[in-house]
Amino acid sequence: MDYDALMHEMRRLALEAGHQIMEIYRADDFDVRSKSDDSPVTEADEAADALISAGLRDAFPDIALVTEEQSDTHDLQVRDFLIVDPLDGTKEFIHRRGDFTVNIALVEDGVPTRGVVYAPAKERLFFTDASGQSVEETGSFDKNTIGAVTLIHVSVPKSDALMVVASKSHRDQATDDYINRYSIKDSKSAGSSLKFCLVATGEADFYPRLGRTMEWDTAAGHAVLNGAGGKVLRLDDLQTLTYGKPTFANPFFVATAPGIDLQPV
Repeated sequence: MDYDALMHEMRRLALEAGHQIMEIYRADDFDVRSKSDDSPVTEADEAADALISAGLRDAFPDIALVTEEQSDTHDLQVRDFLIVDPLDGTKEFIHRRGDFTVNIALVEDGVPTRGVVYAPAKERLFFTDASGQSVEETGSFDKNTIGAVTLIHVSVPKSDALMVVASKSHRDQATDDYINRYSIKDSKSAGSSLKFCLVATGEADFYPRLGRTMEWDTAAGHAVLNGAGGKVLRLDDLQTLTYGKPTFANPFFVATAPGIDLQPV
């Protein structure tokens, strides 16, 4: 795998998709429909998916592609694949809250090794470089030229004063009960895969998710967190969350910096 070529292409496609998404986001109105599982989908999801899927299939035709918006890819049995959530945080998009992201990742032998998370409304761009180290890029986000980047790394948690980040749209009593097991200094809410990135930059120490997610929701953020020294663990046995599972459904998990005495559920 030419990781340098891969990361340039994934970054470019994420930026182009983000541009399309923002054009629709700024419009007076946009189409919203319900999928078979009653989750919302917009024309922005579909436009971004078409752009990213075409680009990845053209550039990397020999790598399997799994994407949220193409149900025929959800039956694949793969351990090495590209995985896409073209618009993670659709509810945040619909309510114009800004916490939505474009997510593209490479999974190798069940592990997310490279990823891009782009939050166009927040103007934040995170990705793993060719070596697997995670960075945050700032500047004009030129589609073809990488701008100034800063290496990112997880925090060194203080067990008696933890910073937690939790879902903005999916926080529930079970999540609060789990968080209350820890000594929390402060908490914040965020949407989409931005929560992984806040742990990756040290802006939060951990992010527990006691709710339904799919691999396309988590893979890119997981890759960015891995490349910043963090980890994502199943909450049932505190083992590493793996990918390529049947139907691509995730168990409950926690995204975390090392050094927290975690508790299973």
